[in-house]
Order: sequence, then C-alpha cells, then structure tokens
Amino acid sequence: MTSPRDASPIASNRTVGALVLASESPRRKALLAQAGIVPDAIVPAAIDETPLKDETPRLHALRLATEKARAVAAAWKGASAMVLAADTVVVCGRRILPKARSDDEVRACLTVLSGRRHQVITAVAVLAPGAPMRTRLVVTRVSFARLTKTDIQSYLASGEGIGKAGGYAIQGRAETFVRQLNGSYSNVVGLPLFETVSLLKGCGYAVS
Repeated sequence: MTSPRDASPIASNRTVGALVLASESPRRKALLAQAGIVPDAIVPAAIDETPLKDETPRLHALRLATEKARAVAAAWKGASAMVLAADTVVVCGRRILPKARSDDEVRACLTVLSGRRHQVITAVAVLAPGAPMRTRLVVTRVSFARLTKTDIQSYLASGEGIGKAGGYAIQGRAETFVRQLNGSYSNVVGLPLFETVSLLKGCGYAVS
C-alpha cells in the first residue's frame, strides 16, 4: 500500500496526472490490469460505511463511492491526481448484506441467498482535478441455486467468503452456485469494467 505522502511525487505522462485507486481490493486492481490500467498509487479511504437510516442500497453505494473519492483526493497533497473509487453492495430484497467478517456471517449470507435472486450494485466515482465528480451505477441480477448444508459448509472451508460483500466470491468456487446472471460479470467481481473505462476516458485518462 502506498501512502499519499510517499506516492505524491510520482510522475505521469498523462495530462491528468497520477491515477489513484481509492481501494486496497486486489480484485479491483486485477480487473483494472485486465483492462490495461495500472494505478500510480493505491490509497484506501478510511470512511464509515454504516448505512444511513432509510438509505436505499443504490444511494448507499453512490454515497460511499463519492465519499471515498473525496477523502482520498483531500489526502493527496502536492500532486495533481485523478481518483477512482468504487463501492459494491449485495442486496436481497431491500436488505444490504454485510461484507462477511466471519464464518457465521458467510453462512448467514449464503442461507439468505440460497434459491433466491439478488442484486449486486456497484457505484463507481471518478474525481479529476478541477472537474466535478462523475459517477456510474451498475446493477447485476444474480440467481443462486438452492444450497444444501453441505454446499455451504464446503464453501466455508474454502475461506473464500471472508471479506466479500454478500459472503461470496463469484470468481471462485461460488460461481458453481450461480444459476443465472443478468448484467455485468465484472461488476459482481467488484468493478464494472465497461463503465469504469468509459468514465476514465471521459475524464481525459488515456486507456491503452
């Protein structure tokens, strides 16, 4: 991880300056690399991610993505930088499932998702120097097969669900749970590539 102080002198041959990814997610970094994008620095934003009272899942994701972008931009001193931030939530009905921190939370999430359809919502925010915040909101609908206790226990043993929104990683063993997916696959992984690349290009970032 690179701190703003350590990374601020980084030079870039792009007119927008450095590209800073406001996330320490290895999945987002890998997805950007898949699109030929390598951030100049990674500076995760430390913000309170607790949903507000009566906040809808879509507004929650948008608020967190924009707050992350602003927090990292404010901490970036002495250099012109474009900040890319994102927030992903897994929603079943109107319920936002947590980023599972324990086996019990993974089990609870998978029990809720078993045999049901849910939404994966990612808000992407880009804040460029001297420009207004630009955002995109992407929704993917995912249907899970009905999971047995053995399915869930085997998944718990893999450890994949820890730290994941909704308690699962579609790019791993959980892909076998997916009966149907409508929308962006990369969105479910953690960053919708088409919309992210479009935002960056619209802000003047040269994507090779």
